[in-house]
Amino acid sequence: MTENELSFKTIGAALPLHKKIGPGLLESAYENALAYDLRQAGLEVKQQVPMPFFYKEVKLEVGYRVDLLVENKLIIEIKSLETPAPVHYAQLLTYLKLSNHKLGLLINFYCKILKDGIHRIVNGL
Repeated sequence: MTENELSFKTIGAALPLHKKIGPGLLESAYENALAYDLRQAGLEVKQQVPMPFFYKEVKLEVGYRVDLLVENKLIIEIKSLETPAPVHYAQLLTYLKLSNHKLGLLINFYCKILKDGIHRIVNGL
């Protein structure tokens, strides 16, 4: 499955999840629920994936953690914020660059209408 197909399936799972439980919960609740729904759809989903950070000759085993990694291709960063700051978009782009992944979704479940809280971030590699 391509990154775009995975993105489509992920958004397709996030929308009814948000419609059912609405905004206002902690990020971990949305993360666990979305991971469950994606697994039920037959996708491989890893949660809180430690990604090493390399700086010069130093390898830090846990430089950061990706909220969800779908099929080892799509990074999903879950937020539950009134208004995501520019640093949240930059964070996801940095995750993509450091891991050599092409596509990420920043999904902010705090929005009244979830489609307003879904942002695709592309790594130009």
